[in-house]
Amino acid sequence: MPSDLEPLLRGAGLRITAGRLAVLEVLEAMPHSDAESIHRALDAAGHRLTLQAVHNVLGDLTQGGLLRRIEPARSAARYERRIGDNHHHAVCTACGAVADIDCVVGHSPCLTPSDSGGFEIQTAEVTFWGLCPGCRAHRNTEGAPPA
Repeated sequence: MPSDLEPLLRGAGLRITAGRLAVLEVLEAMPHSDAESIHRALDAAGHRLTLQAVHNVLGDLTQGGLLRRIEPARSAARYERRIGDNHHHAVCTACGAVADIDCVVGHSPCLTPSDSGGFEIQTAEVTFWGLCPGCRAHRNTEGAPPA
């Protein structure tokens, strides 16, 4: 039975492979995952891709415009399927959880710099840092967020 993801791959000019479909499915369930987390999820589901193969698939899917790669400071690159809307992210400083934050203005690029340095600005990427709800709750009951 064909997957609803197959037209996405075709539209991006990518071959349909079991690995690509599996990675897209994992990222649907686990947005903002890094390659190692995706690899563990695939392994647990019975997919036999090496970590290097996962990296290759992530690169292909990102280059094909099907994934967005984000690189929070002090963190491995993470990937998500939510693309094309120039949303931002909040990262927990205690546990590293990542959440989507909708555009702060509502239209791309979401921010207008005071001086673009001659660049034609097309997108803006903002990362908000703080404590996620779980770490805040833990701090309030235990006195400090979990490490």
